[in-house]
Amino acid sequence: MGELTLPGLIDAHVHLREPGATHKEGVYTGTAAALAGGVLGILDMPNNTPPTVDRATLSRKLEMFRQKAVSDYSLFLGFDGRNVAPLSELGGQVAGLKLYLDETFGDMTTREPRMLAEVFATWLGPGPIAIHAESPSIRVALELARRYGQRLHVCHVPDPDDLLAIETARQAGVAVTCEVTPHHLFLSDEAVARLGAYARMKPPLVAPRQVALYWERLSLVDAIASDHAPHTREEKDSANPPPGVPGLETTLPLLLAAVDEGRLTLERMVELTYHGPLRIYGLAAPVDSAVEVDLLERYALPAKGYRTKCGWSPFAGQRAVGRVRRVRLRGQVVWEDGELRVSAGYGRELGRVGGR
Repeated sequence: MGELTLPGLIDAHVHLREPGATHKEGVYTGTAAALAGGVLGILDMPNNTPPTVDRATLSRKLEMFRQKAVSDYSLFLGFDGRNVAPLSELGGQVAGLKLYLDETFGDMTTREPRMLAEVFATWLGPGPIAIHAESPSIRVALELARRYGQRLHVCHVPDPDDLLAIETARQAGVAVTCEVTPHHLFLSDEAVARLGAYARMKPPLVAPRQVALYWERLSLVDAIASDHAPHTREEKDSANPPPGVPGLETTLPLLLAAVDEGRLTLERMVELTYHGPLRIYGLAAPVDSAVEVDLLERYALPAKGYRTKCGWSPFAGQRAVGRVRRVRLRGQVVWEDGELRVSAGYGRELGRVGGR
């Protein structure tokens, strides 16, 4: 079989850096990179400058996407640590609420127990509360989700043992889902010695034995998301390099290599990268859309030549299978043989199942 047609990918965790840091990435460059990677729709995180935490900042960011996006998209609302009113007013306009319970890039961390309880009591959805959290904070969030009857999504699970805690909570009736990243599946902390700051991310890479456990426990995972978090080479080479790596264009060829090696079935890959993200966030699939992949292409991922503005990848040298030949989105060929075929503004906001 030389050519494979897939429904495409929905990447539920990206940072396109606009507004505030378009030297790293922007809406146009990031959504073009998405299409190059076979990603039809992205869910963009709120830790911008300024952060997306109220009606004004959300409206401005949505307008940027309407004008510039070439893939489809949905946005997250963040929390400024003080004002809970937007949490009961804006849920219907976003994919979900993103909370940062531990430190990451930016300054949106919320830890104070009373305030966290108020957030969980106030959020009206319909999307879940998605959390960036280290292992102890995941336990806190699971208890809050149980207490307030909230749907919880654990982003980039930091340790494979957290998958067991999440499953235990799920079996006890907590409505919780979770995702893992390609860098936690295909890289280990051994990469830090080789790549230095280019392998620095939050949550950090783990030991090879823990990587193996991620694979063994993949049945407990609901989605794979890239956590595309680009920074420039100059920033990564600086004395204080920020955490984060790009990944929109490498998720599909890495996972197809895992399918080729028998580590993953094709059906499970599609579930984790397409059906799972749509189901978690209650989003409707783009109509008349598909991705065509040339499976005869087997290669090592390059060090450069990507559409993402930062232009590098931590996965350089990794085995890859398949190149995206053609992407059709809502009936239009938007990407073909390495070329973008639509203009800025073609992308549309992903709709909700049953309508917004």
